Amino acid sequence: MPRRTATMLASTLILIALLCAGVLIRVPYSEMSPGPTVNTLGDARGEPVLHITGHKTYPTSGNLNMTTVRVTGADYDMNIVEAVYGWLAHDSVVVPHDTLYPDGKTEEESTQENAEEFSQSQESAKVAALEELKIPVTSRVVVSTVVKDSAAEGVLHAGDVIKAVDGTAVEQPEDVAKLVTKHKPGEDVVFTVIPARTAAAAEKAGKEPEGSRDVTLTTRKAPEDPSNPSEDRAIVGIQAGTDHTFPFEIDIKLADVGGPSAGLMFSLGIIDKLTPDKLTGGKFIAGTGTIDDEGKVGPIGGINMKLVGARDAGARYFLTPDDNCSAAASDTPDGLTLVRVKTLDDAKKSLEKIRAGDTAGLPGCSKG
Repeated sequence: MPRRTATMLASTLILIALLCAGVLIRVPYSEMSPGPTVNTLGDARGEPVLHITGHKTYPTSGNLNMTTVRVTGADYDMNIVEAVYGWLAHDSVVVPHDTLYPDGKTEEESTQENAEEFSQSQESAKVAALEELKIPVTSRVVVSTVVKDSAAEGVLHAGDVIKAVDGTAVEQPEDVAKLVTKHKPGEDVVFTVIPARTAAAAEKAGKEPEGSRDVTLTTRKAPEDPSNPSEDRAIVGIQAGTDHTFPFEIDIKLADVGGPSAGLMFSLGIIDKLTPDKLTGGKFIAGTGTIDDEGKVGPIGGINMKLVGARDAGARYFLTPDDNCSAAASDTPDGLTLVRVKTLDDAKKSLEKIRAGDTAGLPGCSKG
């Protein structure tokens, strides 16, 4: 066999061996890529994303698209070839597996957590939108979760309305923890509550819940905190949260989506449907960002993947959380204008400028 032919054959065999090894060798990485975008003003799977009953709504136009990121599953083992391809590709990002699934979190646990965050983001989006429109929303502090084998198990239940602790009225969920931790472990604390069933029945009837009762619990010592081993903190084993009663029904229907990052776009969609002015002016606007009850916009993950997804869907403007602006500005797809937002009110004012054609006055994003 001629030397040149032998050399080429050997090189080919080595290349095949390396490719086989690359496919077989697994690495602790996961991939993020652009996910689907959904117009909050439109339909998804034949149903309106936002369905409002009990209040006048108005026609909308254009797009207010929420954006998503697609990630590989927790149980998927990426090989070296896939990792290298992901690193070289412009429309995907390869990150350490623990970044997406910390502390050995399973895919099922991650899905459940994302579903809970998505549900909470919907509630906050509704509250923020109605507050922005000066439509009153009734809020109350409730038992969100009860820890198994805790002092509260079997005594307090998820959905119970917490009116007071030791006779002191509570206005915010954090008030509960402050009042409980005034005690030492082993001391009694008195909760004034309205049972969940009573509260639910009153809400269904459109009335304020009544019929409170006092419940006495004996506090226990909180699990030791490695960062503060000398701490002797009292707990009863509940997580307090906020429950809202809306003056009319706002139903958000969107399957196979999780996490809190659609909050801003849901709020804007609700506002657009409840007001005569068309927020977008018929233009294609996408965005992302968490939102709290007060309308503050928070950062999200996977911003660059969401930019690519939005551009590919046809968006011209992208509402970008302030804390994500630097990363977004470092790699902005051509044809997409970044608009910096810190609050829901910021977003509304920027949409007004886009609608009026005053794009030179939009707050943008800069690198660094």
